[in-house]
Amino acid sequence: MVEVVEEIREKMKELEKKGVKKKIHITDLTPRDGQQCKLATRVRTDDLLPLCEKLDKCGFYAVEVWGGATYDVCLRYLKEDPWERLRRIKEVMPNTKLQMLFRGQNIVGYRPRSDKTVKKFVERCIANGMTVFRVFDSLNDNRNIEVAVKAIKELGGEVHAEISYTRSPVHTYEKWMEYAQELAEMEPDWISFKDATGIMPPFECYQIIKGIKEATGGQIPVLLHNHDMSGMATINHMMAVLAGVDMLDTVLSPLAFGSSHPATETIVAALQDTPFDTGLDLTKIAEAAEEAKKMKKKYKKYETEYAGVNAQVLIHKIPGGMISNMVAQLMEANALDKIEEALAEVPNVEKDLGYPPLLTPSSQIVGVQAVLNVITGERYKTITKEVRDYVEGKYGKPPGPLSKELVEKILGPGKEPDFSIRPGDLADQQEWDRARSEVEKIIGREPTDEEILLYILFPMQAKEFLTLREKGELHPEPVGELPEIAETEAGKVVGAAPVEFEVVYHGDKFKVKVEGVSLEDQPGKPRKYYVRVDGRLEEIQLFPQREAIPAGGGAVSTTTTTEGGIPKATEPGDVTAPMPGKVAKILVEEGQPVEEGQTVAIVEAMKMENEIHAPIDGIVKQIFAKVGDQVNPDEAILRISPHKEDKSYQ
Repeated sequence: MVEVVEEIREKMKELEKKGVKKKIHITDLTPRDGQQCKLATRVRTDDLLPLCEKLDKCGFYAVEVWGGATYDVCLRYLKEDPWERLRRIKEVMPNTKLQMLFRGQNIVGYRPRSDKTVKKFVERCIANGMTVFRVFDSLNDNRNIEVAVKAIKELGGEVHAEISYTRSPVHTYEKWMEYAQELAEMEPDWISFKDATGIMPPFECYQIIKGIKEATGGQIPVLLHNHDMSGMATINHMMAVLAGVDMLDTVLSPLAFGSSHPATETIVAALQDTPFDTGLDLTKIAEAAEEAKKMKKKYKKYETEYAGVNAQVLIHKIPGGMISNMVAQLMEANALDKIEEALAEVPNVEKDLGYPPLLTPSSQIVGVQAVLNVITGERYKTITKEVRDYVEGKYGKPPGPLSKELVEKILGPGKEPDFSIRPGDLADQQEWDRARSEVEKIIGREPTDEEILLYILFPMQAKEFLTLREKGELHPEPVGELPEIAETEAGKVVGAAPVEFEVVYHGDKFKVKVEGVSLEDQPGKPRKYYVRVDGRLEEIQLFPQREAIPAGGGAVSTTTTTEGGIPKATEPGDVTAPMPGKVAKILVEEGQPVEEGQTVAIVEAMKMENEIHAPIDGIVKQIFAKVGDQVNPDEAILRISPHKEDKSYQ
């Protein structure tokens, strides 16, 4: 690295001597990646618009407002139409290029789609105001971005083709240059080098950015997208500037650093009055940052401890959002004590799958399988549908070789995967027509292309959303700042509930403070409490079973909680999910014979589909759950009776 240091010194002297000036462009990511990293993507469109209006006046090259997880979260949690969000943002940002994150053949979902669907999606994006498309494939299999790149260029959009960084034995400097040359052949408008985890060392950053510029003959501008989990991203930004980078990605300071990106204000100020001055006005940026600060305060309940700088990422390479998902699943499975085992298992699964960079959807594929391996107590006892599809080549060609043992467990003894077929050709080629028919049944009229796209990408969530919208019953949970609680010292008021206290659990002491409680109290739905444990805010959902009436009586509620529903698993033939999730498919009918190991249901957990298998041979006696039901590991989705015990079978 001594040579690199000398090279940088000489470059600075040369620039100073020649008086060379090179404006560095800035793309601000706050409305999409910033709120996704720090606030779980839960910010509603109404609360994004004031921020977007301020950002429109700042003069950024582009502002990222859409794509990635926003499309999914709009449907799954916010009960908003993502297409309507895009249109509304465009109305308040007439002067700025809008940017989205595009997962190549996966679009904004978690599996490859047909070429027709990819082209239709691009067409609707551009029609609704999108200009810049950051297009990537999580495996860096660039066959998965070809169709999207071509469609964007043909329809007048701007292509930023991305290379996704990771550290592994197969990801060498030569490999990065190979990817860069592949992208250059597609003639994108920009090449983006992306470290979604934040594990790239500064000197390597310098070498790679400089190498890409040289490998492409300086004909294609290069940008750096660098998350900050390890705390090195700001250094990398400066090293990239010296290496010849043309643009940097940043996030406004209230939502910057850690799992997010370096602060926009920090980078603009650092480059001010240098040969690389961005030309941006810090005063205008500060006005936008004030809006981001308000947004952060309103949605603070979605902040997690995994959004800050954590140097352990340099060991396990797991993005903050992925850790949060793993923690949530382990908590619901009463297995949070296995979090360290799960984190340690991630690199093992990553190696078995050929070292894919850990970003969507490969991060979910690896993370969910690691959790399953730990929860079940046996590696690959339960294998997700996505891992099977991955090994079968339906996601593309992995960067490195796969585990032979895993391949044979999925494909059979002596068999090897075939990665020669492009994933887009393996996708359902009839999905568009099939989805059109399904959506027409749901809404009772000819669907729009946007409604069809909603259903193709997220069928379960889209069906619920479209059904409620047609009935006029879309009622998203209102979001507001956590309610203030009137507090007093302990023992001052008789009957007052403690809101700040210490708990000793298994010898460990925790400081707990109740910050607020949701105002909604609907029958059959949980009451949400916001509790700070050792300084970390958590959302706890309570399902009241019995309530105590304080002395002196009290108002009697007219609502009741109904019992019944999905029973606990008590018999050998009860079919259960390995982790909490939502039933996506029931693949059998009552009275149907099944064999041990047969897939009888699909449960979606952590946005991945898990195949649920019959534990015994027998007859499906009773199905308890239906599509859309939330199920826990101790609940019976359906019950299978052994042949000898089923009289109808006899």
